[in-house]
Amino acid sequence: MEVQGKIKVIGETQTFGSNGFRKREVVVTTEEQYPQAIMIEFVQDKTDLLNAYAVGQNVKISINLRGREWANPQGEIKYFNSIQGWRIENLAEAAGSTEMPPMPPADAFEPANDLDSKEHDDLPF
Repeated sequence: MEVQGKIKVIGETQTFGSNGFRKREVVVTTEEQYPQAIMIEFVQDKTDLLNAYAVGQNVKISINLRGREWANPQGEIKYFNSIQGWRIENLAEAAGSTEMPPMPPADAFEPANDLDSKEHDDLPF
């Protein structure tokens, strides 16, 4: 799955516990009729992927949906969902690679001087 939008917030890398678990969050605002602010977390070595990005950039993030079950001390079951990113692409760079080559300047072409006005023009327009 993928989420596209503009980066609104990039959080700092957080480290938890003695095992060194790392997490970093990014908020992306989608560009649709009803824009959504989607928080996506990058974990462990994927946190470094966000170093190359800044607020305001248009990106496409490949995500996985994660869910887990948790029982509180009273025995009640709770469910939690998270959105984990595993790849991020700059949409401006991706669009730049598919652009058409620039047109040559208008004066790069010589006018045709050998046209005969008596010749029939067979163009359909």
